[in-house]
Amino acid sequence: MSDTDSFIDEVTEEVRRDRLFALYRRYGWIAVLAIVALVGAVAWSEYRQAQSMRAAQALGDQLIAAEQPNDPALRADALAAVQPDSPGGQAVAAFLTADAQLAAGDVDAAAATLDAVANTVDLPPVYRQMAAFKSLLAQTETLPLDDRRAGFEAMTEPGAPLRLLAEEQLALIDIEAGAPDAAIDRLQAMLQDAEANGEQLQRAVQVIIALGGTPDLAPNNEG
Repeated sequence: MSDTDSFIDEVTEEVRRDRLFALYRRYGWIAVLAIVALVGAVAWSEYRQAQSMRAAQALGDQLIAAEQPNDPALRADALAAVQPDSPGGQAVAAFLTADAQLAAGDVDAAAATLDAVANTVDLPPVYRQMAAFKSLLAQTETLPLDDRRAGFEAMTEPGAPLRLLAEEQLALIDIEAGAPDAAIDRLQAMLQDAEANGEQLQRAVQVIIALGGTPDLAPNNEG
């Protein structure tokens, strides 16, 4: 390489550095701002996670303390006094409160507690349906059969989280209504349902046999 070529290369490199420095002076604040924003976002995310963890721990401590009384009525009152900040926490506290109310023999209070959860639009569907399901079960002895049937039928839509559990309850309602054949047909359909788990299949088989039917397990021989 000649001295001239070397000199041209040095000048070219110097020009590049000058241009880069000029660009940095002109636009470097954008990069700095992006870094500051990124660091701030990470810090805020970690702060929120720590805050959520502290809130969850505090709620857990409150619920554990509220469950200490042996008297279910006192336990229900203590649990009802817990006021979680999040809808999910409120649902958990409500489920525990309803269990204590049922243990105390107060079916109406338990149903009201569960119905409040079922009607909370901010909650995920699984929480709401679980609350409605537990409410209907709690009122087995007090709610008219047709009302219970309508409630469980509303949970059997495709994709509903408690669909098969609701189908089981509808089969029991069929038996209660004096329609064992309808119950067998419903349970046979469950045996052919790919979403039914082992325990549900076993319960369905037992009830079908108890009703004098013959379980058809052909579709699930390998499952």
